Amino acid sequence: MKNYLLLLLAACTLTATAQQKQSFDYLDVFELEYISDPQISPDGKHVVYVRNYFDIMDDKRKGDLWMYDVETKEHYKLTHGAENEYGARWSPDADRIAYISSTEEGSELFVYWVNKGNSARISRLEKSPSSLSWSPDGQWLSFSMLVEEAAPVLAKMPKKPKGADWAGEARITDRLKHEADGRGYLSPGFSHLFLIPANGGTPRQLTSGNFNHGGEVSWSPDGNSFYFSANRNEDWEYDFVNSEIYRLDLNSGNITAITNKKGPDENPVISPDGKTIAFRGYEDKVQTYQTEDLFVMDTNGENIRSLTDGLDRSVFGLTWNKKGDKIYFMYDDKGNTKIAYTDMKGNIKTISHNLGGTSVGRPYGGGSFSISDKERIAYTMTTPEHPAELALSENKSNTTVKVSDLNADLLGQRTLGEVEEVWYKSSVDGRDLQGWVVKPPYYEEGKTYPLIVENHGGPIANYGDRFSAEMQLYAAAGYLVFYPNPRGSTSYGEEFGNLLYHHYPGDDYQDVMDGVDHLIQQGITTEEQLFVTGGSAGGIMTAWIIGKNNRFEAAVVAKPVVNWISKTLTADNYYGYANYRFPGQPWENFETYWNFSPISLVANIETPTMVMVGMEDLRTPPSEAKQLYHALKIRNKETVLVEIPKASHGIAGKPSNLISKIAHTLAWFDKYRKE
Repeated sequence: MKNYLLLLLAACTLTATAQQKQSFDYLDVFELEYISDPQISPDGKHVVYVRNYFDIMDDKRKGDLWMYDVETKEHYKLTHGAENEYGARWSPDADRIAYISSTEEGSELFVYWVNKGNSARISRLEKSPSSLSWSPDGQWLSFSMLVEEAAPVLAKMPKKPKGADWAGEARITDRLKHEADGRGYLSPGFSHLFLIPANGGTPRQLTSGNFNHGGEVSWSPDGNSFYFSANRNEDWEYDFVNSEIYRLDLNSGNITAITNKKGPDENPVISPDGKTIAFRGYEDKVQTYQTEDLFVMDTNGENIRSLTDGLDRSVFGLTWNKKGDKIYFMYDDKGNTKIAYTDMKGNIKTISHNLGGTSVGRPYGGGSFSISDKERIAYTMTTPEHPAELALSENKSNTTVKVSDLNADLLGQRTLGEVEEVWYKSSVDGRDLQGWVVKPPYYEEGKTYPLIVENHGGPIANYGDRFSAEMQLYAAAGYLVFYPNPRGSTSYGEEFGNLLYHHYPGDDYQDVMDGVDHLIQQGITTEEQLFVTGGSAGGIMTAWIIGKNNRFEAAVVAKPVVNWISKTLTADNYYGYANYRFPGQPWENFETYWNFSPISLVANIETPTMVMVGMEDLRTPPSEAKQLYHALKIRNKETVLVEIPKASHGIAGKPSNLISKIAHTLAWFDKYRKE
């Protein structure tokens, strides 16, 4: 009888275990889907969006255009194509949708006829187009595209013998910006604006000169001109923060600058009556962080005034309502992206929350929205439980409904780590600081867990209550994960974000450590169970932390800057740091650059340290990671260098590399984990 009861108990235990949902796993990354760029029709009855997925065979993100019918609640694929599709924009009469799709010859323009259900390619372009926009009469499409120019030639090579296998021509550049992370070497040339008939034909180049013109244009209601943002100043290459709003007259081809203040003037959007231009920007004070306000002005550039002075948050995604009495926009507040509108008197009302979810790897901001004529809003919604889904918000009834559930088939069968918001006090100046803790699945109250501190990049950025595959995988491995927003993070106002001006890394280090101490005081982890990691600015913070203290069992320093002098002169954005981060250039202020470099603390490091970097990283070049690794090896400290193949600064650009990054991090931490 006793044996029978034991067997019955064992059987019940096995049944309960079998019914228990499994935790999020590495290969689940390839099963995730998310929505981006939802575009609602003018009548509010349909939404076209990009349905993104990860191809496990090609190791790439891909996307198709899908449609949502608001009345029938149906989702269906828009076209019969199997290529990447994006950039969809409704025609003014909502009878067509223009979009961009990849082809064997490269990306091209397509038009979809809504009533007929047919698509047609309307272009034969030399380079990939971007930033589609319809003319008010629906007869034309504007777009931007690179126009290549010949590279400079300095020397004439002798003719090689027939059949000789020489190395090839030297690559010559004389440009300030000649490479970009994720893109590599930039072909010589400039982006220009074009027009093409909506039924197809020969594109006409509208802009000229050695200036770059990008971003969507905003057409005047009469269709005779449009407005755009660019930097056409004589010293544009070195005056790189600046940009102005311009008007292009389509009849004469004349381009007129409408603004002339110091700093960026971006995202011009003309009102429905054609009398007022909304745009965003700031007066450049030369500091680390500056909030972008929403401005309006007359079409001649006069009567400029801000409508968001009292918000103290950067705005983006400006959109007029049809009546022209409101301007909708997005902003980040305390790690959450919101949709709001302002009237012409600057009265602001927030109407939707939780926008984002397009940064699947880590919980950064992102996402977008669009509005219909009757102010129904379509946007990408996220929570810590799911990536971006399609949501509809009714401004008049103040209701929001999530209308897609792309990941129910996967995440419905997984137990995710619960995400909990935490607030604590800074020991530096008493400020309130915000962070989040991800608990392991099946978390047990009263038990202590090993803690991973995950520092965000930027540092002018923010983490928030958004889905993160990376955080969930750490939690699934049995770790508490703490991700804070220390000073310098956005979404808390300009003063908070600018606390790192000429002081980075600085007191943000103490903000992170105060969060660790807070969690220890809560009794959920202990001093003997601490681990730390982060990438980019988070890599800087991690290297700085282990140079300042030896409290952590192990560290993973990912794609860091460890030497501001070498970084500033080798990275793709090498020209953008002086004065905005530190006073002067490195050779003018060597001591300051060195004193804020984590490598200056390397003699203090005792923590076992993995150093990780993408082999094709141009933003924090591999030479930065190698300096730290080599210094630790010279000192005979426990260290290892992990170089991720086919990875630029965004290691998660390939899903397999995201998995590799997390797997190597966990393997290193598990090696030093105390059970």
